[in-house]
Amino acid sequence: MALSFALYAGLRDIVGPAWASAAVAGIVALIALILAFLLTRKARPKPAKGDSKNLTAQLIDLARERPLVAVGVVGAAAAVVIRNPRILSAVIAGLFAPRAAPPKR
Repeated sequence: MALSFALYAGLRDIVGPAWASAAVAGIVALIALILAFLLTRKARPKPAKGDSKNLTAQLIDLARERPLVAVGVVGAAAAVVIRNPRILSAVIAGLFAPRAAPPKR
Protein backbone atom coordinates (compact mmCIF):
# COMPACT_ATOMS: atom_id res chain seq x y z
CA MET A 1 0.00 0.00 0.00
CA ALA A 2 2.75 2.42 0.92
CA LEU A 3 4.70 1.43 -2.19
CA SER A 4 1.74 2.18 -4.44
CA PHE A 5 1.21 5.59 -2.80
CA ALA A 6 4.90 6.40 -3.14
CA LEU A 7 4.76 5.43 -6.80
CA TYR A 8 1.67 7.61 -7.27
CA ALA A 9 3.30 10.56 -5.51
CA GLY A 10 6.38 10.21 -7.70
CA LEU A 11 4.40 10.03 -10.94
CA ARG A 12 1.80 12.68 -10.04
CA ASP A 13 4.13 15.61 -10.66
CA ILE A 14 5.42 14.17 -13.94
CA VAL A 15 2.25 13.02 -15.72
CA GLY A 16 -0.62 14.38 -13.64
CA PRO A 17 -2.93 12.78 -11.10
CA ALA A 18 -5.16 10.85 -13.54
CA TRP A 19 -2.30 9.27 -15.46
CA ALA A 20 -0.39 8.57 -12.25
CA SER A 21 -3.32 6.67 -10.78
CA ALA A 22 -3.77 4.80 -14.08
CA ALA A 23 -0.09 3.87 -14.07
CA VAL A 24 -0.27 2.62 -10.48
CA ALA A 25 -3.36 0.54 -11.32
CA GLY A 26 -1.61 -0.89 -14.38
CA ILE A 27 1.51 -1.79 -12.42
CA VAL A 28 -0.53 -3.47 -9.70
CA ALA A 29 -2.53 -5.40 -12.35
CA LEU A 30 0.71 -6.50 -14.02
CA ILE A 31 2.11 -7.72 -10.70
CA ALA A 32 -1.13 -9.62 -10.02
CA LEU A 33 -0.99 -11.20 -13.49
CA ILE A 34 2.62 -12.31 -13.05
CA LEU A 35 1.86 -13.70 -9.60
CA ALA A 36 -1.18 -15.60 -10.90
CA PHE A 37 0.88 -17.06 -13.73
CA LEU A 38 3.63 -18.18 -11.37
CA LEU A 39 1.16 -19.82 -9.00
CA THR A 40 -0.88 -21.63 -11.64
CA ARG A 41 1.80 -22.85 -14.01
CA LYS A 42 2.69 -25.71 -11.69
CA ALA A 43 -0.94 -26.75 -11.25
CA ARG A 44 -1.05 -29.47 -13.91
CA PRO A 45 -3.42 -32.38 -13.34
CA LYS A 46 -1.78 -35.78 -13.15
CA PRO A 47 -2.93 -38.28 -15.76
CA ALA A 48 -5.15 -41.05 -14.47
CA LYS A 49 -3.53 -44.41 -13.92
CA GLY A 50 -4.60 -47.25 -16.14
CA ASP A 51 -6.35 -46.94 -19.46
CA SER A 52 -5.92 -43.55 -21.08
CA LYS A 53 -8.84 -44.18 -23.45
CA ASN A 54 -11.86 -44.25 -21.16
CA LEU A 55 -15.43 -44.41 -22.44
CA THR A 56 -15.88 -40.65 -22.56
CA ALA A 57 -12.69 -40.16 -24.60
CA GLN A 58 -13.76 -42.91 -27.01
CA LEU A 59 -17.20 -41.32 -27.46
CA ILE A 60 -15.66 -37.92 -28.15
CA ASP A 61 -13.30 -39.49 -30.71
CA LEU A 62 -16.27 -41.22 -32.34
CA ALA A 63 -18.18 -37.94 -32.53
CA ARG A 64 -15.19 -36.22 -34.15
CA GLU A 65 -14.58 -38.96 -36.70
CA ARG A 66 -18.18 -39.88 -37.56
CA PRO A 67 -20.70 -37.23 -36.49
CA LEU A 68 -23.72 -38.98 -38.06
CA VAL A 69 -22.97 -42.23 -36.25
CA ALA A 70 -22.61 -40.29 -33.00
CA VAL A 71 -26.00 -38.63 -33.55
CA GLY A 72 -27.52 -42.07 -34.16
CA VAL A 73 -25.97 -43.48 -30.99
CA VAL A 74 -27.21 -40.55 -28.93
CA GLY A 75 -30.67 -40.83 -30.48
CA ALA A 76 -30.88 -44.56 -29.78
CA ALA A 77 -29.73 -44.05 -26.21
CA ALA A 78 -32.30 -41.29 -25.73
CA ALA A 79 -35.06 -43.54 -27.11
CA VAL A 80 -34.15 -46.35 -24.71
CA VAL A 81 -33.95 -43.96 -21.75
CA ILE A 82 -37.29 -42.30 -22.52
CA ARG A 83 -39.18 -45.58 -23.08
CA ASN A 84 -37.97 -47.27 -19.90
CA PRO A 85 -39.01 -45.33 -16.76
CA ARG A 86 -36.53 -47.17 -14.52
CA ILE A 87 -33.58 -46.11 -16.66
CA LEU A 88 -34.97 -42.59 -16.95
CA SER A 89 -35.31 -42.28 -13.17
CA ALA A 90 -31.77 -43.66 -12.69
CA VAL A 91 -30.36 -41.12 -15.17
CA ILE A 92 -32.21 -38.24 -13.50
CA ALA A 93 -31.12 -39.40 -10.04
CA GLY A 94 -27.54 -39.64 -11.28
CA LEU A 95 -27.64 -36.13 -12.70
CA PHE A 96 -29.00 -34.54 -9.54
CA ALA A 97 -27.17 -36.67 -6.95
CA PRO A 98 -24.54 -34.85 -4.88
CA ARG A 99 -20.97 -35.68 -5.76
CA ALA A 100 -19.09 -37.95 -3.43
CA ALA A 101 -16.11 -36.52 -1.60
CA PRO A 102 -12.76 -37.58 -3.07
CA PRO A 103 -10.91 -40.20 -1.03
CA LYS A 104 -8.30 -38.86 1.37
CA ARG A 105 -4.76 -40.06 0.86
